[in-house]
Amino acid sequence: MSVVRFSVSLEEELLKELDLYVQDNNFANRSQGLRHLIEKNIVEKKWHCNNIVAGAIVMIYDHHRKEIVTKSNEIQHDYFEVILSSQHFHLTHETCLEIIAVKGKAKILTDLSEKLISIKGIKHGKLIMSKAD
Repeated sequence: MSVVRFSVSLEEELLKELDLYVQDNNFANRSQGLRHLIEKNIVEKKWHCNNIVAGAIVMIYDHHRKEIVTKSNEIQHDYFEVILSSQHFHLTHETCLEIIAVKGKAKILTDLSEKLISIKGIKHGKLIMSKAD
């Protein structure tokens, strides 16, 4: 892949925002920041177009609430075709972290994550998706 140089004209305020974005995300330079923003836009467009994407569903919950594990397993069995693997970590005696690696159509992954994250007792949950091609 070759690199092409080009110039960009921005309003002063927008340039300040770009510089803050680059600094906040520890990018080496503006080019890296712009590259990241463009890639993010492409990925999000693929989500809306229902393309094949890969990602992870991250959940934090109290492991003493056994109904969470039971309900989560039931949901995951309904979506076995898009689940690549899952990992379970013990953060404390009470708190567990579960990471579910997924690959499939963006809409299906979003549906799966919404069902899992909405289980009563999930303290925090998030779906992270990226392009799979």
